[in-house]
Amino acid sequence: MKSEEQARSLFWISLSDRPKWQQFLICSSGFFFGYLVNGICEEYVYNRLKFSYGWYFTFIQGFVYLALIYLQGFTTKQMSNPWKTYVKLSAVLMGSHGLTKGSLAFLNYPAQLMFKSTKVLPVMIMGAFIPGLRRKYSISEYISAILLVVGLILFTLADAHTSPNFSSIGVVMILGALVMDSFLGNLQEAIFTMNPETTQMEMLFCSTVVGFPFLLVPMILTGELFTAWTSCLQYPYVYGVLVFEALATFVGQVSVLSLIAIFGAATTAMITTARKAVTLLLSFMIFTKPLTEQHGTGLLLIAMGIILKTMPDIQAPKRSTSSYAKPSSKGERALVGKKRDEEGEEKQALV
Repeated sequence: MKSEEQARSLFWISLSDRPKWQQFLICSSGFFFGYLVNGICEEYVYNRLKFSYGWYFTFIQGFVYLALIYLQGFTTKQMSNPWKTYVKLSAVLMGSHGLTKGSLAFLNYPAQLMFKSTKVLPVMIMGAFIPGLRRKYSISEYISAILLVVGLILFTLADAHTSPNFSSIGVVMILGALVMDSFLGNLQEAIFTMNPETTQMEMLFCSTVVGFPFLLVPMILTGELFTAWTSCLQYPYVYGVLVFEALATFVGQVSVLSLIAIFGAATTAMITTARKAVTLLLSFMIFTKPLTEQHGTGLLLIAMGIILKTMPDIQAPKRSTSSYAKPSSKGERALVGKKRDEEGEEKQALV
């Protein structure tokens, strides 16, 4: 839709007057940069320093986000959605972030990445049930997603034999994060679809502010707030690493929201998978971990899935009697009108 494209920009770069391939390249570049830095910082903090305070680190990251959003000039007067729109979104966002970061205390980083990469399938499935979206995907898209998942599982199983930090608690935590991710991307896309005036800054700001209470509860109940505060005071340079990570992740987050707004949740999930594959290779290169034949097989399947996704769909010639054809009788016109009314009710119910 034109109205959607006219409102889109990434920081100071306008996306509205650019072709799709340039929009894709700009947003993907920002995303790759932000999350490659994020991956290296997380590997260092969790596996090298042995700090496992996922909720607390997400809490600190939120304050950095708010400061950066303020510097971008965003205020609550620019909001185009009511606060209640972001309650459900913030709950799954903060839950996903906290469980993802916390799982690194029980999973090694490549294994966690592999589990997270499988989210493309639940995102595609959940997209069929989110009001306002009702997404349907082609067979080739499902095949490419399955290739990704199988490749990721192979890689994860191989990594379980070569790295010791792999436990059932971490698997349960990361599976919980996957369930939340399946809702997250589709809810974000639905909000952008329902209200094209929604900006990336608004969504990130409101999700962070509304999400703070969801973070405080588990931190206080588990005692992580005080334990993490004490531990980080002993190593104050950790805050420098966290702030640097948050700066990079902020660029990645805004780029992801741009991708979701323009290309949809499922396509964005495929792009995040490609980033995870690159991060994995960097992890093995920087931290000198053994790479086996099973790792190579998994990476090959991942590459096949990504290539299949990027190939243009081969569609059969469209029939002349399309779904948009003008109804020929009063009965057909009544059915079409009823269907449109139901779709309108669905969209209103979301926001």
